[in-house]
Amino acid sequence: MPNKKKTKIVATLGPATSKREVLKGMMEAGVDVFRINFSHADYEDVKKRVKMIRELSEELQVYTAILADLQGPKLRVGVMSGEVIVAPGDEIVFRTGKPFEGTAEEVYMNYNDFPRDVNPGERILLDDGKLMFEVVETNRKNAVRAKVIQGGPLKSKKGVNLPNTNISLPALTEKDIKDAIFAISQEVDWIALSFVRHSQDLIDLQQIIEKHSKYKIPIIAKIEKPEAVKNIDKIVAYCDGLMVARGDLGVEVPAQEVPLIQKKLVLRAKKARIPVIIATQMMETMITSMVPTRAEVNDVANSVMDGADAVMLSGETSVGNYPIQVIERMTSILKSVESSDLINVPQEPPHVRTKRYITKAVCYHAASMANEIKAKAISTLTNSGYTAFQISAWRPSAHILVFTSNLRILSQLNLLWGVKAFYYDRFVSTDETIEDVNRIACQKGFLDVGDMLISLAAMPIKDKGMVNTLRVTEIETCNL
Repeated sequence: MPNKKKTKIVATLGPATSKREVLKGMMEAGVDVFRINFSHADYEDVKKRVKMIRELSEELQVYTAILADLQGPKLRVGVMSGEVIVAPGDEIVFRTGKPFEGTAEEVYMNYNDFPRDVNPGERILLDDGKLMFEVVETNRKNAVRAKVIQGGPLKSKKGVNLPNTNISLPALTEKDIKDAIFAISQEVDWIALSFVRHSQDLIDLQQIIEKHSKYKIPIIAKIEKPEAVKNIDKIVAYCDGLMVARGDLGVEVPAQEVPLIQKKLVLRAKKARIPVIIATQMMETMITSMVPTRAEVNDVANSVMDGADAVMLSGETSVGNYPIQVIERMTSILKSVESSDLINVPQEPPHVRTKRYITKAVCYHAASMANEIKAKAISTLTNSGYTAFQISAWRPSAHILVFTSNLRILSQLNLLWGVKAFYYDRFVSTDETIEDVNRIACQKGFLDVGDMLISLAAMPIKDKGMVNTLRVTEIETCNL
């Protein structure tokens, strides 16, 4: 029986992962999804990486997913002239318009509507909150005067956060629209949208995908603004997954509030039956060290215990010295905790509300029954991937084996907790199909003689309709 982890690992691409053998080593060590960060992406380089990942997936017979992460409205200051240090009590002018080299007296801001959006008394945070300013006055045109509250070195091109300001900039900037169209042309599996605040942000991205893609590309909403936490119910209704982006979130809201927000968001995602990724600083020390800290090991383990589908690495794999070792270390942490009885995922049955109630109910009972009869696997045939999302969210102790003839969803499903997807295009009688599926599950090492298997199917199979049938089988032979 293979000891396969169920929690997925998302790894960010970067200079440290430009070589084919490094990517291969990472995939063998346990990467399930590669993330392209469009804040730093070069299109030609992205094309090469995507091609390499797809070729390696075929070679290794895995379906590694590709996630395109759009930058969103990232506010930044301009280039500084030399070393600039600001001290508490100093005043500085943030100026928009034509870029210029900044000094301790004035600095360029890349966001033109900044003077119109901010108000006196609001905070301006720079460089992940290391520097803090308070708005004194704005001319509503091109200049904002601010007082330094927390000083230090003011460095070039550092990110700006405005936690108290209602920003008029849309979540999808011109750059994001261009990047999204390019990502769609590369047939990525998921698209993440940064700084989501309202459901409209997601609707806008959906429309771009519908216009430029023949297939549905699921969207992940990155939660990193206080407004997003407040509007979470509406956001969840329009996205296919959540990312708890703790970097910017920990700057926008007091850092001590982030752990409870993380727990709240994971629970909300589970209730909506969509995957949730925990991101930022998970194994930060391993950028330069071979060994993570005890606190980092705990953080990864606790994210799994909260019920995360996936944990994400950023700098650790994009610019770190040990991209393969960090995956190996993370895999060992995931395997050691994910089967714990202490993991508590809400198990309330689905409510009669939608046309898919039957499918939801069958998936819920399959997961419950699998735990009750100690089934080794739940297998399902799917064309849309819907049943995979449903079963995964119930967190059964059994492996979730998904068989599909839809090549587009094979790698998409790789983000979901506990799901293993296989290509299968023989849609014959129910008995024959179930025998086929059992044989493949045995071949891949998920089942053995005497094991219990729960099979879900849509009857009649050739119609590829909604799942409406649950069947329990004891494996009598494993004819390989």
